[in-house]
Amino acid sequence: MNDDQTHQVSVDAANAAPFGRVIGVTGSRASIGVMSAKHRVAQHSSTVGRFVGLRIGRSFIVAMVTEATADLPVGARDRGFEASILVDLMGEIRQGRNGVRRFKRGVSEYPAIGDEAIPLSSSDLRLIYATEDAALATVGLLHQDDALPACIDVEGLVNKHFALLGTTGVGKSSGMAVILDEVMTSRDQQRIFLIDGHNEYGRCFGNRANVVTSRSVKLPFWLFNFEELMDVVYGGRPPVAEEIEILAEVIPIAKALYSQYKSVDRTVRRKGDVKSSGHTVDTPVPYTIQDLVAQIDERMGRLENRGARMHYHRLMARIETIRNNPHYAFMFENANVGGDTMGAILANLFRLDPKGKPITVMQMAGLPAETMDAVVCVLCRLAFDFGVWSEGAVPLLLVCEEAHRYASSDLTAGFNPTRRALIRIAREGRKYGVSLGLVTQRPAELDATIIAQCGTLFAMRMANERDQALLRSAVSDAAANLLSFVPTLATGEAVAFGEGVSVPVRLTFRQLPEAGLPQNEASRALGVAHLDPTSPDFIKAVVERWRGASMSGRPHQDEAEPEEENTDLRLLRNRLESTLFRAQPT
Repeated sequence: MNDDQTHQVSVDAANAAPFGRVIGVTGSRASIGVMSAKHRVAQHSSTVGRFVGLRIGRSFIVAMVTEATADLPVGARDRGFEASILVDLMGEIRQGRNGVRRFKRGVSEYPAIGDEAIPLSSSDLRLIYATEDAALATVGLLHQDDALPACIDVEGLVNKHFALLGTTGVGKSSGMAVILDEVMTSRDQQRIFLIDGHNEYGRCFGNRANVVTSRSVKLPFWLFNFEELMDVVYGGRPPVAEEIEILAEVIPIAKALYSQYKSVDRTVRRKGDVKSSGHTVDTPVPYTIQDLVAQIDERMGRLENRGARMHYHRLMARIETIRNNPHYAFMFENANVGGDTMGAILANLFRLDPKGKPITVMQMAGLPAETMDAVVCVLCRLAFDFGVWSEGAVPLLLVCEEAHRYASSDLTAGFNPTRRALIRIAREGRKYGVSLGLVTQRPAELDATIIAQCGTLFAMRMANERDQALLRSAVSDAAANLLSFVPTLATGEAVAFGEGVSVPVRLTFRQLPEAGLPQNEASRALGVAHLDPTSPDFIKAVVERWRGASMSGRPHQDEAEPEEENTDLRLLRNRLESTLFRAQPT
């Protein structure tokens, strides 16, 4: 803000006529007696949600109106008051030694009985919301004054985690798209990984997005740790203890086989000549299903007890069944060919090329429902571990839609490793350049630890009392009374608290262009958006795609081919692979 604007704020504060006076002070709140109509100069200032100033000499306290009533203390009407308002004390505007007035959070000097209450102008609001600060990004308009932009501090938002909360249909996806657009614009080096549960964001970011679909994603089974792989093999059901013991024994051996004999024919190796590689069941190094099944079969052949052999036989049958299921091609394609593609996968998912697209949209719809939790767990774990082993060299923002599904507050629901992976990022991710952004319609069902770690909250309309109660417990700001507006917020409106905003603010997210609105892409993927949904051609196309989901084959013709890896990215990938595997435990 320039000196002319600062001077204007000073003049406005000094010359504004009062509309009331302080008649009571309690902690962080004050009660103001509003003058009768003939004395009142700013009737709108006594409306709930407005900012007012409490003048203390040449400075004044900024307060927000949270309640208005016609009830008055005894004798107040005789002094010319006709109503009273309650306000929360937010901060103060003071003049520094250089003569420049600035707003700061918190109150160092409380108002006294009889201090004047004055209306605030647009110039005052600009100072409070720091709308002229070049370091801030605009995401919409202020509810206080729709001529002023609503700004967020991108650094504070990303570095301290954030969450966007609201019921279905209030504009959460559009709001998140606006926020992420500003993050990419403000931070050139920032990389974003978005877990898109409903395939809504594919077109929001245009050519800046690397869209990964259920048909193009490649997450080889050997990238899954032991818990994640067991969740896939048993479809989320409790695993068989005897079979778990067998797998825990043979997986490290299969990894050692690949490490020692990847350049020679495995048929020439002699039994018993496998040397330990030091790899555990969780070390992310390649191995083949062929070696894994061969080790199980070899051990089964040594057994004489038929009952014990059944566990080996059933385990091999499970592995073969899931490996041959086309739904799981993203994990088991080329399962017997091998190939260390970890560096290429990380480079593609987390956009490691500094000149490449800054955001990956991971479309989850289309993946087998029983693998959703394990896949999200793998992605979250890879994001965190990449931050650890790269020492935070690439700032990464992980955004999770429908977060309550993967990190439920009910410890008996969902997949516990996924919850732990998200909690780990929430607690420790900032140390390694990994930040978290959450979107959920049921915050009461989200693990409380994760909400507590979010430095900025955007609360959109919510009617559920449990969700509102959790939100009240998570907001410690003096303006927590703003939460009383949450049940009545309009579509696209939000109340923002925390590190990402200068003061708690009610705002309206800016409108996205039609082409950039989040929208489920099912009709586009079908390629029948132009057809009448009741026509035989439309129904035929739906049936063909339905059946095609159970068949293996090439990606759908409408899906983009993976972008060609350039020379710089290939060199970066090779260096990353070298660094990662030198750091693996032995």
